[in-house]
Amino acid sequence: MTEERAAIIAKIKEQKKNPNLKLKLKEKTEYFTNLLFYTLFDTDTVVAKNVNLLENTFEELVDLACWEIEKPCSKIWQSYLECLPTILTKLNRDAQAFMKNDPAANSIEEVYMAYPGFYAIAIYRLSHQLLKFGLPLVPRLMTEYAHRLSGTDIHPGATIGDSFFIDHATGIVIGETVIIKDHVNMYQGVTLGGLYVDRKLRNTKRHPTIENNVTIYANATILGGDTVIGTNSIIGGNTWITSSVPENSIISNTSEIKIKKAL
Repeated sequence: MTEERAAIIAKIKEQKKNPNLKLKLKEKTEYFTNLLFYTLFDTDTVVAKNVNLLENTFEELVDLACWEIEKPCSKIWQSYLECLPTILTKLNRDAQAFMKNDPAANSIEEVYMAYPGFYAIAIYRLSHQLLKFGLPLVPRLMTEYAHRLSGTDIHPGATIGDSFFIDHATGIVIGETVIIKDHVNMYQGVTLGGLYVDRKLRNTKRHPTIENNVTIYANATILGGDTVIGTNSIIGGNTWITSSVPENSIISNTSEIKIKKAL
């Protein structure tokens, strides 16, 4: 090795200041996420066999992700496993919401296999439970994996109720402290975010609440922790909302569109 190359390598090592930044954790999390999806939905997957494989993979994730030895990460698996039937029940209700709301859905199998919105919801629900149990980093890596595949960015800390329907999915952002209640329909490009970004807002309710039976159309932006969209409301496309909306409201963008006949 030349002195010049040795100097370059030494400088790189000097700048690698994060001893726990192991990219293997990201790759292993993606593998774990795929295993979960196959275990819950694939007809040909043997559940008992995959559960054992999931447990072994989870142990590897614990070794990579739990840097603080005193945290009982290894005790999470059994509790998480016991939650999987309940999570699957919720996801089946989500899939039925897709069938109910989307006339383009030709079969329930199509929803499970071809709808990016359903995939994003599935990985959100699976990661959300792990976050509640206190497993570090892995839940966020799971939803970022789903984000990359689906175009839908759902933070695992969000709270989402039953029968959630996302149509087209691309460009949706759902922040960490969002609360979405039951039977909500959402279209592409919707943002449920904060009014501004400030580290001081950490651990505060900074994203909106969406009550039951709300429909939010494409590219609507709803911001703020005190913002509540009331039950049975319809939020029109391209709207910008930073204050609460009463129940049974219809919010629309009133921009004027002019059409001229070509000569």
